[in-house]
Amino acid sequence: MDLKVAPRAEVTAPPSIPAVSTHELSRVYGNMTALSGLSLTVNRADLFGFIGSNGAGKTTTLRILATFLTPSSGRADVLGHDVVREADRVRHLIGYMPDFFGVYKDMEVTEYLDFFGACYKIPAVQREKTVADVLELVGLSEKKGSLIGALSRGMQQRLGLARVLIHDPQLLLLDEPASGLDPRARIEMMAILQELQRLGKTIIISSHILSELQTLCNRCAIIEKGRLIYSGPVQGVRNETHAGRIFRVRVAGVMRTAVELLQAQPEIREALEEEGRIKVMLNDDRTDPSLIPEVLVRAGVRLVEFREDEMGLEEVFLKVTRGETQ
Repeated sequence: MDLKVAPRAEVTAPPSIPAVSTHELSRVYGNMTALSGLSLTVNRADLFGFIGSNGAGKTTTLRILATFLTPSSGRADVLGHDVVREADRVRHLIGYMPDFFGVYKDMEVTEYLDFFGACYKIPAVQREKTVADVLELVGLSEKKGSLIGALSRGMQQRLGLARVLIHDPQLLLLDEPASGLDPRARIEMMAILQELQRLGKTIIISSHILSELQTLCNRCAIIEKGRLIYSGPVQGVRNETHAGRIFRVRVAGVMRTAVELLQAQPEIREALEEEGRIKVMLNDDRTDPSLIPEVLVRAGVRLVEFREDEMGLEEVFLKVTRGETQ
């Protein structure tokens, strides 16, 4: 479906200008530094995963981009517009969905969206179609006459997404949009986000569900204690963070002998028995993995299985962060 809602806010930035650009962005609360020198770029039409533990600085960053917080130092631009000096223009270009948002439970779904449409000065003659379009996009057309208080948690989250879409923003800032949802509701939410990206929206999404971000996002950033650890393609996070390649080995005979042989190799960072196989991690990606079967076969160990185990985003995150917060 084509999203036809409010007139798109005028954008003067040429296509070469990224959706989001921050330079040495910092935010200090008293004696606590929530964000420290964050330099980050999000390209247009990215579905960008923002990853970090609680207290890492994700929400602070999103709130600065949404113009709700002023940075202590540094600069942040949205589509070429400074979030401090051009805050009003930025607000018409973004849709911000916090992790917890209030809803008017005694209002009907359409009444609620019509109210926010009026806040964005969408003409009354256009609001009915605008509301119908965003409800169709988020899969709530059948609930348009329902009271918000009667909706499930998942439907209320989708309604919150419909609210931030009402003025057709170009950039969506979504802070834990799948928080508290059951598996089916999470899958439905992720499908909606993929459709929004297909429609040309740029989306920044923070989430603790890293396995979903791995398949959903094309680029991501990892931050800890307010500092950037990695920013780039999801597929490149393992190599760039030097998390190492992992292989699974199964042998016939005494497994302990094979483990000791592998542990003795300087090119191997780790070799340990795990669920009937040997988990082997190389020191870096430049090491030829054929070293593993070669060492075993030369020692007379019979190899039954040898395969690379693709390291997931969760495992990389655990490898490159310490779980520290401010």
